Amino acid sequence: MANVMSPIVAERIWALPLSGSAVKFLQYLLYRSDFGGALPVRQRDMATEYGVTPQAVSGLMAPLCALNIVLRPRSEERNGNSYRLHPLAAKYESPESMEASFRDALVRIQAGDLPNLKLPAYRRTPPTPTGRPKLQVA
Repeated sequence: MANVMSPIVAERIWALPLSGSAVKFLQYLLYRSDFGGALPVRQRDMATEYGVTPQAVSGLMAPLCALNIVLRPRSEERNGNSYRLHPLAAKYESPESMEASFRDALVRIQAGDLPNLKLPAYRRTPPTPTGRPKLQVA
C-alpha cells in the first residue's frame, strides 16, 4: 500500500506561521490519520499517545485549525472531539485517489461547502546571481 502525501502542505510547511511544536504535531496527525484525512482518535487519546495533556493538544491543534489544515465539524455534526485533516492536506493511498479527492475538494470549496486552506502564497526564491561567486579568504 502506497502512502502519498499532499504536496500542497508538504512544500509550504516551512513557510507556515506555526511553531516547531505545532509542525511536529501536524506530522503526528498525518501519521495517525486515515487516508483522506479522517482522524479516528479522540483528543484525550491523542494526548495519551503524544505524551501531553489534553489541554496541550488543544493548544497544538488551535493554529492548525486556524489555517484550516485541521477541520473540526460544526457542533451539530460533532461526535465527541472529532477532527479531520483538510482533504488538500491529507495523505492518500495513491496519486489517483489524491487527484480525485483534490478535484472534489476544489468543487466543494467553490460551492462554499469546504473552507479553503489559509496557506501563505508561494513565492519563488530569488534567482542566483550569474557568474562565479566572489570568495575571498581573509
